[in-house]
Amino acid sequence: MNIYFVCTGNTCRSPMAEAILKHKNIDGIQVKSAGIYALEGGKISEHSKSVLEQENIQFHHTTRQVNEEDIAWADLILTMTAAHRDMILQFYEQARGKTYTLKEYVTPYSSLDVSDPYGGDLNTYKNTYEELNRLIEELVNKITGGGKEDEENI
Repeated sequence: MNIYFVCTGNTCRSPMAEAILKHKNIDGIQVKSAGIYALEGGKISEHSKSVLEQENIQFHHTTRQVNEEDIAWADLILTMTAAHRDMILQFYEQARGKTYTLKEYVTPYSSLDVSDPYGGDLNTYKNTYEELNRLIEELVNKITGGGKEDEENI
């Protein structure tokens, strides 16, 4: 299964989600990330990098912008916000039926958005990491059959 995480600039949330899922090293799962407004060839934010290092997750990242090739590659597109999801669906017809916010895909939260740490301190990034880590654990349970949820949406 090919999973594509999308956020705004591909410097904070989506690369952290990508790193967390890749770190789990699940057979048959390929992961990429990108940003709606990302600059090609940039770096992960320093605080995101620091949090991943604190969690012993080794990760090398170069920012990428969402593109048609990756949309086609993906079996599942998971965005960090409803606005990201809506933008993907507006511009990429082939994303229909496989694009959700991460939260709406794994469990019905009251909010569909993952908190954006951009501009915050290291603790803010740590909180976003913790939120993503919980959501990725729920995602893994869903896609590997380890959870109670049905797998019809895969």
